[in-house]
Amino acid sequence: MNDKCVREEPWEIVCRVIKQEGHCAAGHKVGDEVRITSLGVHGRVCISALYSMLPKAFAMMFNAHFPWLEDQCRATHACPDAYNQVVFELSRE
Repeated sequence: MNDKCVREEPWEIVCRVIKQEGHCAAGHKVGDEVRITSLGVHGRVCISALYSMLPKAFAMMFNAHFPWLEDQCRATHACPDAYNQVVFELSRE
């Protein structure tokens, strides 16, 4: 496991939009950010995207290891809207 991605206290997870196709009803654009901390969600995010990414974000917050990831500090997550997709990069910071 990558030691730089393991620590005692919970991580802050930064979710950045890295790709957006079609018309996102929430208005997400490449570069937008939302932060997920142990105290809550900080920033504007589509509720459907948020609900779908929360399990991964909380797992990352508490040092989960994903064997398929090359870099354990970063993961991608696509919103569930297949026609107007927004892709987020989640990073431990």
